[in-house]
Amino acid sequence: MSIRNGLGLAAKEHIASHQPITRLEGMLLYGVSNLSDVVSNLRKQGWVIKSRKVPFAKPLRRLKQDLTIEAPKNLPTREIMVTEYWLSE
Repeated sequence: MSIRNGLGLAAKEHIASHQPITRLEGMLLYGVSNLSDVVSNLRKQGWVIKSRKVPFAKPLRRLKQDLTIEAPKNLPTREIMVTEYWLSE
């Protein structure tokens, strides 16, 4: 996905504001279907983007601030791990 379009640009601005982001947040908040392409492009431009595995519950908690979203009750949100990206200082 090109950062030139509005969706990639919105995700780039989110990362630039030093807020962490996951693929789930990229899709639901900005319509970015492949966040790893955005991150890869930013790294090629010289941005230092860090990543780590976090429980699914963490981005879900952040998303609940902006969206009405609930995980199924039987989904092990603390056991499922997702990759979180952020801009290094």
